[in-house]
Amino acid sequence: MPQIKRPADGIPARCTWFDRKKYVTVNFNIQHPRELQCEITEDKVVLCCKDADDNVIYNEFYFYDKIMKNDSRERPYDRTVNLLLRKWTPDVAWPRLTKDLNRPSWMAVDFDNWRDWENEEEDGREEFEHYADMMHDLSKKGAAPTMDDLDFDDD
Repeated sequence: MPQIKRPADGIPARCTWFDRKKYVTVNFNIQHPRELQCEITEDKVVLCCKDADDNVIYNEFYFYDKIMKNDSRERPYDRTVNLLLRKWTPDVAWPRLTKDLNRPSWMAVDFDNWRDWENEEEDGREEFEHYADMMHDLSKKGAAPTMDDLDFDDD
């Protein structure tokens, strides 16, 4: 894979990211990306392209943890470039996207797609137990009403 050189006039694209059990998704906001070059390694990503206004876009950062580069990919769309990164260690939450504690100003969490999946199984169990308790309480109240006293008008 060829090394992508940092352009002198490159500007970073804004990006958002969210975490899942097995994957991390990163969306770069780039209008009509052209001449896309994306280099994904197990610990870093380098993205370079041109946008609709001929601006040179360049983003580079190290990941919080290792990823499986052969099972990760990029996909350009009309308004974004999407990265789907398979975690090296699944079921481990990433508290941030980058190795560096200081978050770049162009990077943000995608709260619209964020889920607290770490407690997902526990939440489901709690909901099931609540439902089971409700059903048990209903069974104590006796038989369901017959509703014989309701009038139905046939028009």
